[in-house]
Amino acid sequence: MSASIKYKPKRASFRRQLPLHLMLLPCVIVVLIYSYYPMVGLSIAFQYYNPRMGFFGSKWIGLMNFQYLMKMPNFGQVIFNTVYISLMKMIAGMLVPIIYALLLDQIRVSSLKRTIQTIIYIPHFLSWIILGGILIDLLSPSTGLIRDICNLIGVETPFLLANPTAFPYLLVVTDVWKGAGYGTIIYLAAITSIDPSLYEAALMDGANRFKQMIHITIPGMMPIIVLMATLSLGNILSAGQDQVLTLYSPIVYQTGDILDTFVYRIGLKNNQFGVATAAGLFKSVVSFFFIAVGYGLAYRFADYTIF
Repeated sequence: MSASIKYKPKRASFRRQLPLHLMLLPCVIVVLIYSYYPMVGLSIAFQYYNPRMGFFGSKWIGLMNFQYLMKMPNFGQVIFNTVYISLMKMIAGMLVPIIYALLLDQIRVSSLKRTIQTIIYIPHFLSWIILGGILIDLLSPSTGLIRDICNLIGVETPFLLANPTAFPYLLVVTDVWKGAGYGTIIYLAAITSIDPSLYEAALMDGANRFKQMIHITIPGMMPIIVLMATLSLGNILSAGQDQVLTLYSPIVYQTGDILDTFVYRIGLKNNQFGVATAAGLFKSVVSFFFIAVGYGLAYRFADYTIF
């Protein structure tokens, strides 16, 4: 008797929430088809994969693909390039939007503020195919704008896209140029949430705009800054596949080849499907670890939770 009484509220609650569950059902089906079903392909990492034999007919070889991957002479350089470029993008991708937000906050003419914000936000909507074509045209040593400027000042035109030393920094600069507008919106939203009475009290104490920014605005933004920094740890092995594929060439492989482009080449160009899948699985495992660490740090220092 008591058990039936106990489960009646749960059944009634389930009936009330049934329409909501049915609304979620199409999304669950899409996730199962496009996110979980493809995970069957991870078995390729442990096989000598033959497309004719399929997942279940190919020969199982255990961890040999991982052993072969770790022994590849350029794999260590690829990991270094990926982490190095990712860290630079993470640091610059946070500092520049913060500076943009602080400067935009000081503009008192709303129309000018909106115009500048729109201009820096436009590149976010353009794909790397479009931006890559623009950059290739601009940086071309034969027809680009850089060539015209260098000729005007009488210096030799550098070919940055074919310079292994400059290429990683070019990736960072162009990535910040594309994504800074989106980050600026986040930090501007954090600024608007600061209590205006703090600025009024600081003004009464004689604090100018710079002191208000140092002692009120930046500390008020700090929870969001900490949150964005910790959550970005999950992208430590994602250095921007679309961007690098659009801009790089064999001459800059030594400094510009990252894990995603490495997987693309050995998998689709060299038909080493097992090794490519092993590299992708390696990246996923490492990224999952850093995502877990990032969420843990975000919960501890920024009181962020996904529940």
